[in-house]
Amino acid sequence: MKKKVKAIVRTVLIVLVALIIGLNIYALNASRLAGNLVPMPFGVGMAVVLSGSMEPTLSVGDLLIVAERDEYRIGDVVVYQADGMAITHRIVDVTDDGIITRGDANNTDDSPLNPNQIKGKVVCAIPLIGHVVNLIKTPVGTLCIIGLAVFLLDRSFRVEKQKSREALDVIKAEIEKLKQEQNQNS
Repeated sequence: MKKKVKAIVRTVLIVLVALIIGLNIYALNASRLAGNLVPMPFGVGMAVVLSGSMEPTLSVGDLLIVAERDEYRIGDVVVYQADGMAITHRIVDVTDDGIITRGDANNTDDSPLNPNQIKGKVVCAIPLIGHVVNLIKTPVGTLCIIGLAVFLLDRSFRVEKQKSREALDVIKAEIEKLKQEQNQNS
């Protein structure tokens, strides 16, 4: 039973590392090659709050789950891309000039947006996890995750091997004991 659990943990760890590496490569390519700061595979993406413009609703370091919508309404908190930045603000008006947004902590409206600038609506905010995501996105963070995974996998295999050796030693000792008993009885 423990072997199955350990095998499952190893598999999950390998899949997690592969996902982290894959998502980092995808995000890097999306932002550098396509200029897309919030990749939205399958209509869902992630963003991290980097400023206090949405306080108290959203705080610096919150991880946002963003989903594409067919339409956006006044009151929706959206992530949009403008001037090479991903910005998270609330829709406060829709005019002939475009969609007007403003950060909850701000006193002035943003410039009107073209609807195609909006990446998606914030559907979930996970406090502080964005700090971890930002760390993992760095080359050093990615290498640390890979190093930790390799260390844990190696450690797991070494412990498993040591237990196998110990079990084998017990069996060998039992065989020797039985041989000695058999020799004494002969």
